[in-house]
Amino acid sequence: MLNARIVTFASALWWGSLTAIGFMAVPLLFKFLPTPALAGNMAARLFTAQTWLSVACGVALLLATKGAAVAGAGRARATLFAVVLGMLLALLIEFAVAPRIVARENLRLWHGAGTLMYAVQWLCASFVLWRLAGSRQE
Repeated sequence: MLNARIVTFASALWWGSLTAIGFMAVPLLFKFLPTPALAGNMAARLFTAQTWLSVACGVALLLATKGAAVAGAGRARATLFAVVLGMLLALLIEFAVAPRIVARENLRLWHGAGTLMYAVQWLCASFVLWRLAGSRQE
């Protein structure tokens, strides 16, 4: 029972935080802060915090569901794959993409790559939440 609650909470927190930061907070920074540089600096801080929240939620999901994929269900394996992929994308954005954006290295390329990776991470979190919420109904 406790594991089910942890899994539900972690997946909802992961999806909700990605949604709030990426689709609401950051666009609002660029709309309302006086300069794009100031907005970009604050967005970078929010995305760093989001990375560590994503990793923490991913670890909680992996620990709470340990052995589920080993037990065999393809459905469980697909869900765990989405968790691992989402965590990997968060770390790639933080350590491979963000430093290049901060260095203003080929901004169009790296900003596009980061945006795509963030969107795929959001899809991973959506998939996990959808699967886990649906499994409570079955």
